[in-house]
Amino acid sequence: DADGKTEVVLLACGSFNPITNMHLRLFELAKDYFHETGKYKVIKGIISPVGDAYKKKGLISASHRVTMAQLATKNSDWVEVDDWESCQSEWLETLKVLRYHQQKLSSPDVTNSLQDAVPMTKLGRKRKQEPNRHEPIKKKNRSPVVKSVPQVKLLCGSDMLESFGIPNLWKSEDITEIVEKHGLVCISRAGNNVQKFIYESDILWRHKNNIHLVEEWITNDISSTKIRRALRRGQSIRYLVPDVVRAYIEKNNLYSPESEDRNAGVVLAPLQKNASDCRSSQALN
Repeated sequence: DADGKTEVVLLACGSFNPITNMHLRLFELAKDYFHETGKYKVIKGIISPVGDAYKKKGLISASHRVTMAQLATKNSDWVEVDDWESCQSEWLETLKVLRYHQQKLSSPDVTNSLQDAVPMTKLGRKRKQEPNRHEPIKKKNRSPVVKSVPQVKLLCGSDMLESFGIPNLWKSEDITEIVEKHGLVCISRAGNNVQKFIYESDILWRHKNNIHLVEEWITNDISSTKIRRALRRGQSIRYLVPDVVRAYIEKNNLYSPESEDRNAGVVLAPLQKNASDCRSSQALN
């Protein structure tokens, strides 16, 4: 960036079942934190709802979860929803989603360059006649200043960070690559012992400079689980989720005792996959 700041894109992965005001607050808290360091500029936030293949209990269809997230961010000028992950037929590791978004920022979009090329051809003839010999030299001088690619960092709550400790939920090499190559931004309650958790993990401790801990002083304990419970009981969720989301849930009657039983007794996709990977590597050894 011109002012010497590192550009950051915040990526939040999760169920968003449904998206709540807490999810949206995470982005605001992280952005404030980065801007207060004076070293970073947050240029975008991305919400990436998990696909149906994740098989989490009570997970309603991705199309509804994506739509609610889009409604919730309609008025934001920097947070957007990306449905690439949710459209995959198989469950994807979070690392792959991070890589995808980093790649997308690193290689300019093909369609964009095509659109840019259209007016060029119209101007082509006129341009050739102008004595523009000195232009390439100017470009050469500029070339050492490589436009740095924004860094995609994983935005999470302390519960996601602590889920790194659950056996078979994450591959240790994935955790390593997430904190080493990308970085974590973890929003935690004041007094929540995330630091202790990092201290007790060798992987996290080694890369602690790439883990940004953001203290949440105005606490917000809204969780999707509690929202669904209130809805099942016919209780109001107003002021806990954006009004447009509340209206959408009511209109489509999304959460019920039946929806909560979805995937009951099904093993979570990562546990299934990583446990079978474990078994096969044990068989090889």
